[in-house]
Amino acid sequence: MNIQELIEKLEEEIEEVEQGTLLPSTNIRNIDWWSSMHALVIIAFVDIEYNVQVSGKDLKEIQTIQDLYDLIVKKS
Repeated sequence: MNIQELIEKLEEEIEEVEQGTLLPSTNIRNIDWWSSMHALVIIAFVDIEYNVQVSGKDLKEIQTIQDLYDLIVKKS
């Protein structure tokens, strides 16, 4: 997995995201559509797609897509 693959899969998984709009530097907290429901979707997505357990606490500590990628790599 590389960060571009993660971004493409997130864009497919989250309906509100237009293809090609997420970047590694995208701050997930500043996205208009971000909600606690999306946090749950990401937790489930990471678990299913990468077999990595990400907690709500983990998500609270990250800011960007790059941070999410780094967390997945660290926990892999």
